[in-house]
Amino acid sequence: MSAPTQRPPKVTEREARQVAEAARQQDWQKPSFAKELFLGRFRLDLIHPHPLPADEDVRRGEAFLATLRAFCETEIDGARIEREARIPDETIAGLKRIGALGMKIDPKYGGLGLTQLYYNRALALVGSVSPALGALLSAHQSIGVPQPLKLFGTQEQKDTFLPRLARTAISAFLLTEPDVGSDPARLATTAVPDGDDYLLDGVKLWTTNGVIADLLVVMARVPASEGHKGGITAFVVEGDAPGVTVEHRNAFMGLRGLENGVTRLHQVRVPAAHRIGPEGAGLKIALTTLNTGRLSLPAACAGAGKWCLKIAREWAAEREQWGKPVARHEAVGVKISFIAATAFALEAVVDLASQLADEDRNDIRIEAALAKLYGSEMSWRMADELVQIRGGRGYETAASLAARGERAVPAEQMLRDLRINRIFEGSTEIMHLLIAREAVDAHLAVAGDLIDPDTPLADKARAGAKAGGFYARWLPRLVAGQGQLPGAYGEFGELAGHLRFVERTSRKLARSTFYAMSRWQGRMELKQAFLGRIVDIGAELFAMSASCVRAELLRTTGDHGKAAHQLADAFCRQARLRVDDLFTRLWTNTDDLDRRVVDGVLAGTYTWLEEGIIDPSDDGPWIADPTPGPATRPNQHRTIP
Repeated sequence: MSAPTQRPPKVTEREARQVAEAARQQDWQKPSFAKELFLGRFRLDLIHPHPLPADEDVRRGEAFLATLRAFCETEIDGARIEREARIPDETIAGLKRIGALGMKIDPKYGGLGLTQLYYNRALALVGSVSPALGALLSAHQSIGVPQPLKLFGTQEQKDTFLPRLARTAISAFLLTEPDVGSDPARLATTAVPDGDDYLLDGVKLWTTNGVIADLLVVMARVPASEGHKGGITAFVVEGDAPGVTVEHRNAFMGLRGLENGVTRLHQVRVPAAHRIGPEGAGLKIALTTLNTGRLSLPAACAGAGKWCLKIAREWAAEREQWGKPVARHEAVGVKISFIAATAFALEAVVDLASQLADEDRNDIRIEAALAKLYGSEMSWRMADELVQIRGGRGYETAASLAARGERAVPAEQMLRDLRINRIFEGSTEIMHLLIAREAVDAHLAVAGDLIDPDTPLADKARAGAKAGGFYARWLPRLVAGQGQLPGAYGEFGELAGHLRFVERTSRKLARSTFYAMSRWQGRMELKQAFLGRIVDIGAELFAMSASCVRAELLRTTGDHGKAAHQLADAFCRQARLRVDDLFTRLWTNTDDLDRRVVDGVLAGTYTWLEEGIIDPSDDGPWIADPTPGPATRPNQHRTIP
C-alpha cells in the first residue's frame, strides 16, 4: 500500500496575503520615480538628466564586454545547444575561465565587480547567442547564492562562498515546489533544527541551474519551537551534499539547453552557519534580491528586441513582392516601425533602471518590476511580429532552412525562448498584482483600515481622520500640472509634448485609482483585471519617460541624437494609442460577464462545447507527488570540470 501524498499546508486566502505582506519591504526610505508616477506626481528630476556611469566603471565594463564578445563569437555554438538541448561542459568551463560567473561579485572576492548596467549588457550579449546561457548566468548571479549573500550574508559566509562563486561554483535558487508557485504561504519543504544544524526535507521544482549547481539557495520552513522563531528561511546548501538528488532534468518548449530540474532534499544536514539571515526572513530576502535581480530578464528581452530589428531590416529589404521590397508595403512597414521603436524603448528602460540601481539614490523596486513586466510582454510581441514578417520561413526551424540552402535564421526559436519570460520570476499576472500593491501603498498606509471590513469601528474612525488629512492635500494637486502648459519641458524639443502627456496622464491615472478605491473599497483586491490595466498604463508611461530621457541624452552627447529622437517620437505615439485604449477598458469591459462565464465553465455548463475532439494528454496526476522521502531515481546532477 503506497503512502499518502503529502500536500502543502492548507491556508486561507487571508493567511496567504498576510505571509506575502509580511515579506514585502514596508518602508520607502528613498524616492521612487515610478511610485510617484502612480500617485500622479511626474518627478522628471529623478531621472533627468539621465544618470551616467563613472569612467572607471565604463573602462572595466567595456573591457569585459570585449572579452565576452570574442568568447561568444568563437566558443559558443548556439545551434548546437539548441540541437542537443544541453550546454556543453567546455562552454561552461570557458565562461568560468573568463570570469563570467563573477560579473557582479566584488573584486576582493575574485569577481569582476561590474555595475548593474554592464552586467545587464553582458547578459544581453550572451543571450543573443544562446538564451539558455544567458539564463544560466542570470540564475547564478541575479537570484542565486551571490546576491543574497551580498545583501544579507555574514562576513564569514561571504569569505567562504563568494570566491568559489566568482570563478568555479555555479549556483541555483530553490523556492518553487510541485504544488507551490506564487503562494509561498503553502511552502512544504521543512528545515527542522537538530543541534547546531538543520535537517532539510522536501521537493523543489523548476530549479534553474539545479542540474549542474555546486551551491544552492534553498527556501524551507522552520517549525516554531523553543528557541526558534520559525518561518520560511533561506539556506546555502552544497549541491553534492548527502540527500540532495536531482531526480529529473526538465525539458521545455524553449530554452532547450536550460539546466533545470526537480531536486529532492532528504534529511540534508545544513549547518546553522549556512543560514542566510534570521529564521523567518527567507521570503523578505528573496523579494529584496529580486528588486534588482529582475533587471536581468528585461536585459535579455532588450537584446532579443535588437536582434528582431536586425533580422526584420535585412529580410524586409531583401524580400520582394509585387515589384518592391516587403518593407515598402505598409502592412509590413508598420510592424517594422513597431519593432524599431520598441527596441529603442526596451533598451532605454533597462539602461535607466540599471543606472538608477547603480547610483542607489532611488528605490527602484517598482521600476525593476515594470521593466520585467514590460520587457517580457513587448519582446514576445516583437518576436511574434518578426515571425509574421518572415512568413513561412519564420515558422521553419533554422536547421531546416540551412538544410535547403537558406540562411539559418532562428526566428521560431526566438519566439519559443522568449515565451517563458512572461511566466518565470513572476508571471505577468503576478507582476500586475505585485506592482499594483506597491502603487497603492500610500493609499493603504492612510486608508487601509478604513476599507478593511475586519477593522473595528473605533480604528475606522481614526483611519478616517488620517485619510481625510492626506486626501485634502493630495487630491487638489491632481487637478492641474505642467502637462497643461504649452511650453513645459521645452528643452526636449519635439518630445516635449509626450512628456506633457505623461504628466497629465499620471494625474489621470491617480484619479482613476482613487475613484476605484472609493467605489470598491475592500473589494479592490478582487478587481485584478482593473489593477492589471492600471499597471499597464503605468508601464507605458514609464517607458515613454525613459525613451524621451534617453533620446535627449543621445542628442546632447552627439551620438545618433536625431535618429534617437525620431525613434522616441514613434514609440511615444504608439504608446499613447495603447494608453488611450487601456483607459477606455478601465470602465468599459467584459470583466463581469467574464466572471459569469468562468462560473459556468467550472460548473460544467459548457462541457458540450468540448465534444468532437480527442484529448492527447495521458491520465497522470495534474501535480506530481511532493511527499518528502528518500530518492527513488538516479541522480541527474553533473559537475562541470
